[in-house]
Amino acid sequence: MDVAELGAWLRLSLTPGIGNAGARQLLAMFGSAQAIFEQDAGTLQQLGSDRLADALLTEPAALADQLKTTLAWLQGADNRRVVTLGDAGYPPALLHIEDPPCMLYMLGALDPWTPTAINAAPCLAIVGSRNPTPQGESNARQFARVFGEAGLCVVSGLALGVDGAAHDGALLGGGTTLAVVGTGLDRVYPKQHLALAHRIAERGLIISEFPLGTPPLTANFPKRNRLISGLSQGTLVVEAALKSGSLITARLAAEQGKEVFAIPGSIHSPQSRGCHALIKQGAKLVESAQDVLEELNLPQLSAALPAAHEDVDGQPADDPLFAAMGFEPVSLDALQARTGLATAELQAQLLALELAGEVARLQGGLFQRMARV
Repeated sequence: MDVAELGAWLRLSLTPGIGNAGARQLLAMFGSAQAIFEQDAGTLQQLGSDRLADALLTEPAALADQLKTTLAWLQGADNRRVVTLGDAGYPPALLHIEDPPCMLYMLGALDPWTPTAINAAPCLAIVGSRNPTPQGESNARQFARVFGEAGLCVVSGLALGVDGAAHDGALLGGGTTLAVVGTGLDRVYPKQHLALAHRIAERGLIISEFPLGTPPLTANFPKRNRLISGLSQGTLVVEAALKSGSLITARLAAEQGKEVFAIPGSIHSPQSRGCHALIKQGAKLVESAQDVLEELNLPQLSAALPAAHEDVDGQPADDPLFAAMGFEPVSLDALQARTGLATAELQAQLLALELAGEVARLQGGLFQRMARV
């Protein structure tokens, strides 16, 4: 893409009152972004709106700076690119969603949509709470790791909690991962995920529809969810409260005709209620990674899982402390009553298990056994 063409696309994206839908209509009429701005006032006024014609005839004040910033960003590294509707590198799956973005900014090594791509893989979205329980975060990481080992590309939103764990798990499994973010690609949000973003760029891809310099505006994050679901064959919700943004992604996936999966949890946990609501509405209940792969009709990937993951728990079934804990959060007093152990001995055992990652300490003085996928 040369400078003139990039400038025309940026101008189209920055022109007020156009939006993706209006831009697509203009592109259909005139054939290219450059051709739109080559039209005279009389032609543009025939579109039926003087306001629209005036907007197209007036160069946005921010255009020059935005073009300079974008060119500098593109020249800063080989793994940066901008793709537009009609480009060979534009994700085909997004052409089928309700509101495909006209421009996408991409950062990373993964390039699965070019005609000669050899690293394309089925994509699965994993989303959930920004404040998951320790078990929820562990589930996200473990499921994503298995999917990465199986050859899926894990898609998520780089948010705290489940999103970050999903990206990390996919990379730990030797797989690829794709992060769809709600800011410009010249910044990382949240800042805690700066190192993770670098790891994703090295082996995966970070995508944004927002111009460089876009801050983390609240309205942008629900908007980017349609891209997370749109890029994926299905969406797995790990943990979600009833008003979670993850439920927006699940709803969009269902509207796009994609599979929706949900991991059930404790009936007492607010972070499980969103998943339970999805299951009541028809989402597939998931207990293992194989459940997802079989539902997505990926037998070539599913067949490899049992041999590599026969031990789904690994914790001694006859351990009396594990038996007493079950899988629900439990207080120290309840455990003492169930086991008969002295307080000092019980606390010592719990500390050892906590350090080993077998038990999590929750708020309110509760403990929970950590199940493995």
